[in-house]
Amino acid sequence: MNKPVNDGLWSGTWVAERLGVELLGDDRLTGLLGLALRRNPKRAHLLVSNVLGKHVPQSPSVVYGHGFALGRRVRNLLGTEQSGRAVVLGYAETATGLGHAVADGLGDAPYLHSTRRPVPGIAPAGGFEESHSHATSHLLLPEDPALLASDGPLVLVDDEFSTGNTVLNTIRALHARYPRKRYVVVALIDMRAPADADRLRQFADRIDAQVSLITTASGTLRLPADVLERGQALVAQHETAQQTEQRTPHAYASAVPEGADGSAVPEPAGEGASSTAAEHPGTMDGPGEPPGDLRQWPTGRVRRVELRWPRGVPDGGRHGFTPTHRGRLDGALPAMAARIAEALPRHARQVLVLGCEELMYAPLRLARELEQVVEAEVRYSTTTRSPVLAVDDPGYAIRTRLVFPAHDDPADGPGERYAYNVAGGGFEAVVAVVDSAADTPELHAPDGLLARLADHTPHVLLTVVPSYLPAPPHAPERSPMLPEPLRGPAFSSYAPDEVGWLLQDLSDVTLEAPTEEREEAIQSGGAHYAESLPVEYQPSGQYQELFHTALTASAARIARAVGVVTETILAEVPLRRKSPAGTDESPGPVLVSLARAGTPVGVLMRRWARFRHGRDLPHYAVSIVRGRGIDTNALRWLAAHHDPRDVVFVDGWTGKGAITRELSQAIREFEEREGITGFDPEIAVLADPGSCVRTYGTREDFLIPSACLNSTVSGLISRTVLRADLVGRHDFHGAKFYRELAGADVSNGFLDAVSQCFPEVADRVDVAAKELLATDRVPTWEGWAAVERISEEYGIHDVNLVKPGVGETTRVLLRRVPWRILARAGAGADLDHVRLLAGQRGVPVEEVGELPYSCVGLIHPRYTRGATGADGRTVTR
Repeated sequence: MNKPVNDGLWSGTWVAERLGVELLGDDRLTGLLGLALRRNPKRAHLLVSNVLGKHVPQSPSVVYGHGFALGRRVRNLLGTEQSGRAVVLGYAETATGLGHAVADGLGDAPYLHSTRRPVPGIAPAGGFEESHSHATSHLLLPEDPALLASDGPLVLVDDEFSTGNTVLNTIRALHARYPRKRYVVVALIDMRAPADADRLRQFADRIDAQVSLITTASGTLRLPADVLERGQALVAQHETAQQTEQRTPHAYASAVPEGADGSAVPEPAGEGASSTAAEHPGTMDGPGEPPGDLRQWPTGRVRRVELRWPRGVPDGGRHGFTPTHRGRLDGALPAMAARIAEALPRHARQVLVLGCEELMYAPLRLARELEQVVEAEVRYSTTTRSPVLAVDDPGYAIRTRLVFPAHDDPADGPGERYAYNVAGGGFEAVVAVVDSAADTPELHAPDGLLARLADHTPHVLLTVVPSYLPAPPHAPERSPMLPEPLRGPAFSSYAPDEVGWLLQDLSDVTLEAPTEEREEAIQSGGAHYAESLPVEYQPSGQYQELFHTALTASAARIARAVGVVTETILAEVPLRRKSPAGTDESPGPVLVSLARAGTPVGVLMRRWARFRHGRDLPHYAVSIVRGRGIDTNALRWLAAHHDPRDVVFVDGWTGKGAITRELSQAIREFEEREGITGFDPEIAVLADPGSCVRTYGTREDFLIPSACLNSTVSGLISRTVLRADLVGRHDFHGAKFYRELAGADVSNGFLDAVSQCFPEVADRVDVAAKELLATDRVPTWEGWAAVERISEEYGIHDVNLVKPGVGETTRVLLRRVPWRILARAGAGADLDHVRLLAGQRGVPVEEVGELPYSCVGLIHPRYTRGATGADGRTVTR
């Protein structure tokens, strides 16, 4: 605990003293990390690694050595045979280089890292969420889809563990697609609490897999109860008042002051500036490059160095990096480092090699090779998306920061990017390494990264690594013919013109199992929830009474919402002259319900269009399975019979928006794989209390009666089934028609009760629809944010076990005994039935103030048997 850094002062002292934070654990911790502050509603402090090469410039041999040593430890753990079958997965953006170094240490293991940069034409092989990050969504884009499909060990590499949630999310998502028996989790620092470590062990037991942990050091950060408030106050104080003086000990310029936002205060172009530019005229290194590419600023200039990167070698692990790639790169590194060394000024004593966000490994290897051939002291770090407060104090980890606009056309739009501890670092030269996707006009702009570097060093060298683009995959063989939709009365109790089911009939197959037996199979990791069905019992008198009471109270309310969402769609999806075949007139919107909760809503929307406009809209129902995506054969059928641009996906309501995300990813993968484009992944819903979509009938949270029942309000159709022995390559997903429940069927009664209210709400619908079309309907995702917050605050740590909204809460109360109900204070009569059901089951109801939903049902993995997560498998017993 007393290893000195920064001349004997720990670089976490400033934060520790002001926030009352105490670092406990291995003696190596203070040498490995420091502390800084950031503006974050969940956690104000930031662990800053001294050996990662991200925020703190470090010797490239030290950075690479830590990762390589961890890889050797993994190799010793697994043994020669298992190491030869392992795959290494690193996390973007911080651990992409660390993970690659671990793969090098392991030996012959292929490497892949997650990415936040979508690549056109490359279908994701998976993805997961990092809920505590500033950029949460991770994609997996291997060139070879089989890379993750092997059953060998999977080695997951991150820079540090705070809670372990990201690792759990990753294993949960990947295990659903590519189950295996062995996982190894690797990090520089393990800062998890004992309860978090227990969760990882329990999770491994549930999926019947061995999960091992290897770290360089471990410890905990003891935090006072008010640490978040004190941290936020400190950040606000320094962001508004601080004027940090950067230390720049060069002969060419004095210290360069920075503003509160980290941007340089412009320096007048005086004698020192002009002489610096004239003293080192130089030329471009690349043959045939025009002199106009030389860009000059008052205190420095940029020179481009041609690397001659080996053709066909990826710039990193975004699409996979094989042992063959590693061998070719090793052979090319000496010549590339020599070209950089030749371009450096001879008098340079300190040189920084600066990577770019996810591009960490290539700059690290170049820096390590350069370190061997030049006399200068070489340091390595990278730019980052993460905003951190800079404080010029030796007891603080982030002394300076440079701010510049993003220059790689990011998918989430423009924004600020940062380089820490570069200004004032004493570097006579900075070698900026970017990939070709990031070599854009923004990089060379007057406020871009190169200009900001030139403000703080007399020599900036730019080297560009070609962005690796995998060859497009061959189009898969397609079925020459797909079956026609199933219709009632042969399949479902709906009239044949109300809906066509793009499903296959599995009514004669026994798929049901008692709840205990079914949950046991799911818990063991050997089954997915969509591979079987719960026993579909006759609805009890309590169910039916609640349904009829809710229908009487809300039929007109539902009719109004049906009218508003239908009018919105009719206004935004135009009537086209011809169908894709060029023969029949297209009817405009094609309603495609997500079976089964969306089906009654789709039928009602179709009825409204006929009632109000005399239009018969095509309506189909398709299957979407949590963790498995939408039925791609159904999409092919729709594309063959309709213009995909006319398709409107329909569901009953949104909770936290999980199905919205599932559909968006599934459509993107389908279009990239099949080459069939035009489908809009937007979902139109009756009610959107979580603000997850832009097409909705209402954002009020009230009980939609169809949430109370199962098949008996959905045409007597079961949930959909996806099982390999029943659903072939060219088959629709399956479902059953429960003819034997006809005596309890209220499907058409529900539709008729709502439809009868159409005339009385028509005028109000016209006014509401016009108002809605004129408003900003961009989703705020406040429901998702609330669910994440609740999941963490109540120790659930899985957003899929938080059931938001009246409908989801009612369903969970009718089907099991949840742990607790949160009710928005003042919600009123809409929650009378929730309070009644909760009281009957002994479930506590807690009133809370800030809640976008009327109520939320909580399933706790510690107390609720059979809690099923995002991948369709049970979270715990």
